[in-house]
Formats: sequence, structure tokens, C-alpha cells
Amino acid sequence: MKQTSPRNAYFKNNAGSLSEEPAGFLRAVWTSNPRQLSETQTLFTHMLHALQRNHWSRILINQVDMLPFSLEEQKWVAQEWLPLAGQTGYRYGAVVVSHNVMVRLATAYITTHVLGRPLTYRSFEVEAEATAWLLQQPNSPPQ
Repeated sequence: MKQTSPRNAYFKNNAGSLSEEPAGFLRAVWTSNPRQLSETQTLFTHMLHALQRNHWSRILINQVDMLPFSLEEQKWVAQEWLPLAGQTGYRYGAVVVSHNVMVRLATAYITTHVLGRPLTYRSFEVEAEATAWLLQQPNSPPQ
């Protein structure tokens, strides 16, 4: 199933697109495009800024069409981005998973690095279920 960018995307690059949802969460949709580390870093940096700007704690991450993270991307997200995101209040990630086993494994590497951080990831096959779970989580980080 081919995913398209959200209609209300405020940021888009080769890696994916981001939209700020009225229900109070960030939506990230990864593309099937080959990408450079810098494009991935830029997308994640915009995620961080949106969380800070809106005082949100939740991201819906659609990886259905995504190519696997490279080793460089995995390390950067796990070692650089996750610690920063945790400081800004990121707490809940609802991941709509790809059917590609390599994407799932690369994502699992990152999500296992949340141990000891106040961050919860849940994986879903269907976006509606991911959204429903995400909406049950607190809208903003604890002060």
C-alpha cells in the first residue's frame, strides 16, 4: 500500500514528511526514496523542533514504505537524537510498521535504546489503531 504525504505537511524532504495534527501529535511519514544521512537528520531535527514548539509528547511514525535505516542512521538516532528528544518531552511513539523485515530490524535497534528513558514505543500494522493508542497518551510532557 503506497503512502502519500499528509495534505497538511509543513515539512517535506527526500526522507519523508511531517504534519502537525490538530489532535495534538506529530505525524511522520517516511518515503520509499533512497536517502542520505543528512536528509534523515534534517527530518528528525524538524520533528524535535515541532515537539518543542507545540509542547507535545507524541509522534505517529508511518514506516510502511520506508527503506531500512543505515547503520549510520541507526547510531545517530539512538545516540544523538533520542537523548535530545527525551529532554524536550518526547514520550510516546506509535509506529506503523513496514512489512520489510530489514526495516523492522533497523527500527528495533533504535527502539531498544530507549531503556532507561521515559519513552514508550508501540508497533501497529494499521494506522487507525496506532492513532487510537496515541490519542490515549498524555498530550504534553510532564513539567
